[in-house]
Amino acid sequence: MVVAGAMLIAWLAYRRFAASAPQRYALISLRTLTLLAIVIFLMRPIVRTTEPDARAVVVPVLVDLSRSMGIEDVENTRRIDRARDLLTRSLLPALSSRFAVEVIGFGDDVAPVTTDNLTATARQSDLQGALAAMRDRYRGRAIPGIVLLSDGGDTAGTADRMAAESAPVYAFGIGAPRVAQDREVLSVTAAEAVLDDSRVDLAVSAVSHGGAGGTEPIELRLLENGRPIEVRRVSPAADGAPIHAVFQVAPGRGGPTVYTIEIPALPGELVPENNARSTLVQPPARNRRVLLIEGAPGFEHSFLKRAWSADSGLEVDSVVRKGRNEQGRDTYYIQAAQSRSDALRNGYPPRPDDLFRYDALVLANVEGHQLTRSQLEATRAFVAQRGGGLLVLGARSFLQQGLADTAIEEVLPLSLQDRTGGVLPAVDAQGVNRVTLTTQGEAHPVMQLGLAADDSLKRWSTVPPLAAIAPLGGPRPGATVLALASGAGGTQRALVAVQRFGDGRSMIFAGEAAWRWRMMLPATDRSYDTFWRQAVRWLALPATDPIAITVPPGAAAGAPVAIQVAVRNQAFEPIRDATVDVRVTTADGRLEQVRATADPEAPTSGRYIARFKAGDSGVYRVVADAKRERVPLGSASASLLVGGADLEMTDPRLNTAVLQRLAGASGGRVVSESDVAEVVSALETNVPAAALSVRRDLWHNGWSFAAIVLLLAGEWVLRRRWGLR
Repeated sequence: MVVAGAMLIAWLAYRRFAASAPQRYALISLRTLTLLAIVIFLMRPIVRTTEPDARAVVVPVLVDLSRSMGIEDVENTRRIDRARDLLTRSLLPALSSRFAVEVIGFGDDVAPVTTDNLTATARQSDLQGALAAMRDRYRGRAIPGIVLLSDGGDTAGTADRMAAESAPVYAFGIGAPRVAQDREVLSVTAAEAVLDDSRVDLAVSAVSHGGAGGTEPIELRLLENGRPIEVRRVSPAADGAPIHAVFQVAPGRGGPTVYTIEIPALPGELVPENNARSTLVQPPARNRRVLLIEGAPGFEHSFLKRAWSADSGLEVDSVVRKGRNEQGRDTYYIQAAQSRSDALRNGYPPRPDDLFRYDALVLANVEGHQLTRSQLEATRAFVAQRGGGLLVLGARSFLQQGLADTAIEEVLPLSLQDRTGGVLPAVDAQGVNRVTLTTQGEAHPVMQLGLAADDSLKRWSTVPPLAAIAPLGGPRPGATVLALASGAGGTQRALVAVQRFGDGRSMIFAGEAAWRWRMMLPATDRSYDTFWRQAVRWLALPATDPIAITVPPGAAAGAPVAIQVAVRNQAFEPIRDATVDVRVTTADGRLEQVRATADPEAPTSGRYIARFKAGDSGVYRVVADAKRERVPLGSASASLLVGGADLEMTDPRLNTAVLQRLAGASGGRVVSESDVAEVVSALETNVPAAALSVRRDLWHNGWSFAAIVLLLAGEWVLRRRWGLR
């Protein structure tokens, strides 16, 4: 069919030419051959060859040149010196007599080296990049195996998949599996904002290895932009047992804040470089927009509105259904910004675009029949597609049919079907309708009322009982119940439950008259305001703008960085044909511009990826500008911390597990210095299979290009010579 198609195309091209039959047939033949050659080369033909001379077979020797190879952990000898000694004393003499050996160093790049210029100065150890370079470097040549000298450090962390595509790897582990004495900060993670004054939890993990020092208290120093602000001493349970601590910080609003955890170095500590780790807390984003829809006037509305309006980080629009007018139509009391009030005059945003302006939606005492099918479907899309937050509360939302069998039933974290009875009335018995946190609730940011866990639990124990609890079903798969309340007879019922749905979040509050927490406590108690502000902030947090930029939590100096940009219209539908330029301002003020391309793993998702190589450590500013046919669509910005952790010095022990996984995935194995003879024997055994597996491309060379050019040139010359156009 291909041959026939090529002949037909060539015949159609020349059937009307004013030429003799021999001339026409000659030109048709040349055009047909050209088309067939293009088709054949597009099929990427190869030929398998064998190399009978074993000395023509190459054995690459990969040597790790990263900084961790400079650690002196065995007999006061640097790892790189032990690798050099192994190469010159036994490995190279044994291999060179049987194979063509090439010594390749890898770290910041991959290049040939000699034993005389082995230096442990590279800022990273990218095993995946090294194996990929070997595959490209020795393409079309027989490789019975790759010899690797490394301590197992892998800053990329994804070498297993690449190893499965490479020749067998025989790995020599360089270094000691245990360290004499070392303290290390394992991680510093910034949690979500939890309190109304933007306090943030910093979760810290650290570990101590080595003798008596492994059980001595560890001093954790917290620094904010380099300024010490707090010190704690935490004792590990045993040598090598991780310790955990949580600091609470209040980042400023002027820009990104860098928080660092430091551990003072012990005398003679092996690797003091891993005694510090930093994380970046982004500055507060734009104010979060909240839409409160209430099905009927009530006390709760005014208390909620007051609590949220007092938060400078929130913009609250509210709609309260008052009743019906003389024509039988619903009337509403609307409080909203002028630019958004027109879209609320009928009690609910008429279009998804209008609803998607908000970051969180609160439905209070809203029955299912109050919203139309299209409004309910838009609400579902608001959570799943836009990434907004949905909070449902109030007895009317749960009584009788409520929101059951609607488009948003699945969005909610509790089942609305398997329930019995109505709202449980409050009684005066101690404990009824009082709040009890679950284990998950004690750690969740929504439920944090105090600076510490004990303080938070104490404050929850003092809040007055609710007026009633709506009996709902159990949590859906993936949902989390944060708080319970005891109904009549002591039955525990879910009070607060949350879940993720699509790109957004949802929450149910099944209690009635939470305003009691404000009216029945001292005026100085802010439990009510704190809880509801945290709830709506947590719900609104995933909601992004149509143009959104995502940066990795951190990057190593000198490492590649991938920036993700989502480009969507006002209805949050992906824009697939946008032009996205990313501007990166480095820590030293240099400006670099990168053109982002569509995400190859999801080309129709509206996600674009920009890649650049990080330079020196510091805070980088990243700005993405999107346009479509020269029409600006919008921009987004974020900050990125480079060099917050010295990944090269993380866990300085010999990482045998990484070497075993890598060698096992490739069909090789981890060997010791005494196994050189066995390695040589295994490589010789692999030679026939390696030679047989060599594939030479017939299409990816100069001859294929020359053939196409000659055929086209011959056709053109003949046409010119015969005076044809």
